[in-house]
Amino acid sequence: MKPSLWSRISDEAAQAWAILVKDMRVYYLQPPMIMYGLVLPFFIFFSFSVKRNLGIQCSMANLLALTTFFTASSAGPVIVPLERRERTYDRLMTAPMSLWTVLLGKTLVGALFAIAASIIPLIVGIVLLGAQINALPLVIVTVLLTTAAFSAFGLFFASFPAQSVGTIMMPSTLMRWPLLFISGVFIPLTDMDPWLRVISYISPLTYGQDLLHHALDSKAVLPLGLDLGAMALGVVLFLVIAYLLHQRSRKLGY
Repeated sequence: MKPSLWSRISDEAAQAWAILVKDMRVYYLQPPMIMYGLVLPFFIFFSFSVKRNLGIQCSMANLLALTTFFTASSAGPVIVPLERRERTYDRLMTAPMSLWTVLLGKTLVGALFAIAASIIPLIVGIVLLGAQINALPLVIVTVLLTTAAFSAFGLFFASFPAQSVGTIMMPSTLMRWPLLFISGVFIPLTDMDPWLRVISYISPLTYGQDLLHHALDSKAVLPLGLDLGAMALGVVLFLVIAYLLHQRSRKLGY
C-alpha cells in the first residue's frame, strides 16, 4: 500500500529537518563559515559606511542586507565541499530521500544561519542605537524570504562537483561582489545612471535590500509587490538550477 501524500510530505520534512540539525551541529562553528558568513559582511559594511551619515534606519537596512546576503549564500559553498571531501555527501545522495529534500535541508541550514546572524544587528540597533521598525511583520517576512533565496543562491555554486571550499568559494565570491555593488546597498538606486539601474535589476540583492528599506526607513524605490515576488521567484529559480546541476553531476559520475 502506497503511503499517503501527507505521510510522504511529513517524512520528507523530517528528513530535511534532520539534515538541518546535523549541519548546525557539525558546520556552524567551522572557520570558513565564521569568516565568510559572519566576519566578512560586517567588515564590508563598516568599510563602506564610515562617515557617510546615512542615518541609523538606512544603515540598519544596509547591514541586514549584507548580512543576509553573505551569510546565507556562504553556507552551501562551505558545507557541501567539506561533505564531499569527507564522503558524507555521497551517502546523503544515496539515502532513501529525494534530491529536493536534500536541497531543502541545505537551504534551511543557510537560511537559519543568516537569520541568527541578523538578530544581532537588529537588537543592537533597537536597544542601543534607538532604531525603529516601521513594520515588524514585513521585517520578518523579508528576512525569511531573503535568507531562503540567498541560501538557495549559494547552493547553485555548491552544485558544481568540488571537494575544496576555495574552489567553490572563489567563483561564488567573484559573482557576489558585482551583484553587491550594483544592488543599491552602497549607491542608492535613485543615484545610479539609467543603464546601471537597469543592470541592477539582475541582482537578487537589489530586491532584498529594497524590501528592508520598505520595512525600516520607507526609502524603498521599487514596488513592494515586485520585491516580494522577485524574492519568492529567486527561491524557486535557484533551487531548480541547483537541482538540475546536481542531476547533471550525478549522471557524469561526480
